[in-house]
Amino acid sequence: MNASPTADALRAALAGLLDGLPPKQAAAAVERLIANYRGRTPTDAPVLRDRSDVAAYAAYRMPATFEAVRAALDALATAAPAWSPASHVDVGGGTGAATWAVDATWEGPRETTVLDWAEPALALGRELAAASGSPVLRAAQWRRAVIGAGLALPEADLVTVSYVLGELTETARAAVVAEAARAGQAVVVIEPGTPEGYLRIRAARDALIAAGMRVAAPCPHDGTCPIVVGEDWCHFSARVSRSSLHRQVKGGSLAYEDEKFSYVAAVRMPAGPAVSRVTRKPQIRKGLVLLDLCGPDGLRRETVTKRHGDLYKAARDTPWGAPWPPSNP
Repeated sequence: MNASPTADALRAALAGLLDGLPPKQAAAAVERLIANYRGRTPTDAPVLRDRSDVAAYAAYRMPATFEAVRAALDALATAAPAWSPASHVDVGGGTGAATWAVDATWEGPRETTVLDWAEPALALGRELAAASGSPVLRAAQWRRAVIGAGLALPEADLVTVSYVLGELTETARAAVVAEAARAGQAVVVIEPGTPEGYLRIRAARDALIAAGMRVAAPCPHDGTCPIVVGEDWCHFSARVSRSSLHRQVKGGSLAYEDEKFSYVAAVRMPAGPAVSRVTRKPQIRKGLVLLDLCGPDGLRRETVTKRHGDLYKAARDTPWGAPWPPSNP
């Protein structure tokens, strides 16, 4: 996905607020955060404990989280082009990456509430929002809440739960998804694109469907996921532009990275899921393109050749995670 003014504003806000961040201190915090966000240490306590943790998280994770959430929201917006959320609740929103992604996807006005159990994360989130040029972000409410069993959400057009479920116990995880389904007209859940993250998304998808919601993306159906657990997992990729600060904290040299993520978007309002979706990076070979697809009949591979004319040209430009066939080949 191409850069956006919102993404540029986020990078500028991060650079301004985190200027002078001690690299060694940030690197140590990043190492601990990596273990948590890869799903190895589920807890009943906040992962972000203090200002240094939050600063490290914002520099290391926020740009990637923003792009992954934005990609998932773009799929929802494509499935429901006439819909726009007038209210948004971000569960476990931390420093607010999902709120920035929502702002990049739909125009306001919009009431936004960010809930998190780490006050240092909320404080930095407020600072970043205040540094933005968005009236929606500047007016957002940042509230402390225990994310888990007993969580009570205000009703909203859109509820996002991004990179949160891996921090929770199984019981708390189920409670959060159930409450999101009760409160939201649309619910979008995003997790890291690991086998464990996919399993959490798969369980969330089942729970949202059981609560009466319909899948808008990425799945083209509400049936059982055709992927055999242990053999493969459903995930996608978002390109992330790295700032100099991001490269410093992460210790990388490339100007970009690819964030792998799994997600589900479920709705109660009308939406048109894709006919099928590209589930792997298309393989472009001489005179043909191989597309791995998920459709109502399960997983399949489609070969598109030059004989298909405009469809072949579209296949060459179709990214991983896109609907297929395109609406205007």
